[in-house]
Amino acid sequence: MSLTKIPQVLLKSSSNQCSMPVIALGTAADTNKNSAETTKVAVIEAIKLGYTHFDTASFYGSEEALGEAIAEALQLGLINSREELFITSKLWLTDNFPHLVLSTLQKSLQRLKLQYLDLYLIHWPISVKPGDWETPYSEELITTFDLKGVWTAMEECQKLGLAKSIGVSNFTCKKLEDLLSFATIPPSVNQVEMNPAWHQKKLREFCEAKGIIITAFSPLGAKGASWGTNEVMDSEILKEIAQAHGRTVAQVSLRRLYEQGVTIAAKSYNKERMKQNLEIFDWSLTKDDHEKINQIKQIRTNNGPVVFFDNLWDGET
Repeated sequence: MSLTKIPQVLLKSSSNQCSMPVIALGTAADTNKNSAETTKVAVIEAIKLGYTHFDTASFYGSEEALGEAIAEALQLGLINSREELFITSKLWLTDNFPHLVLSTLQKSLQRLKLQYLDLYLIHWPISVKPGDWETPYSEELITTFDLKGVWTAMEECQKLGLAKSIGVSNFTCKKLEDLLSFATIPPSVNQVEMNPAWHQKKLREFCEAKGIIITAFSPLGAKGASWGTNEVMDSEILKEIAQAHGRTVAQVSLRRLYEQGVTIAAKSYNKERMKQNLEIFDWSLTKDDHEKINQIKQIRTNNGPVVFFDNLWDGET
């Protein structure tokens, strides 16, 4: 089987100038319906197809299965060393405190059976009182998020070599500006919801100007997930463009992001769709295609892990 060669982007703030593959296999489960075995099998299949970037988080509950898949891939000779892979994980809200960052990362590494992460992200710019609470979190559980203290601890993780690069997720332009005002090591990545039905043009332009790479989660609108939307996969505009190119709606959506300089975390455990999601590098969209996609109705679907999420943003973009 010929492996797809996935392009990479340079993470400027990383140790030793790390390169990150532009497409990752996401491992977030909706209501934990994906078993550990399903995740493990999917990751091994993905490695066979040419995926080298895997996106997890302590909250997903998939770190252990991903770690087992990596160990098995090494044993089977599918990869020669762990260095061939790029592994991203994230710091959850209940651990989003300066004194918990290092120990939380170490727990993630233990579950993954790895010595280091390639990228460690602050999952949301929100802190929740430590505990095993139900999500979405109620207002009384939200507590002060010490961005400066948490980021200083993240920088320490990179200096210690436990994470080769550090970044954030679900940060607005305003939150990024706050962070950049004091960061010694700027964030390499901001992972946010982005797809043809949620363009985030202002954020994309801001990150580009600041040298921050965007990774798009829910790049296909997360159809079928509890927070998802059908606006992408059922879009007549995207269907027409896909037909004109002899491609799928998913491929058009992913290609659009790639042409915008955005990297992608795509979640599918279906072997054929995993394969199709990599077949986006040897063709192009036209200027007319991009203009049509710009007309798609905009809707943010992931309203976050707290009950009153919109109030937290206070109109921020």
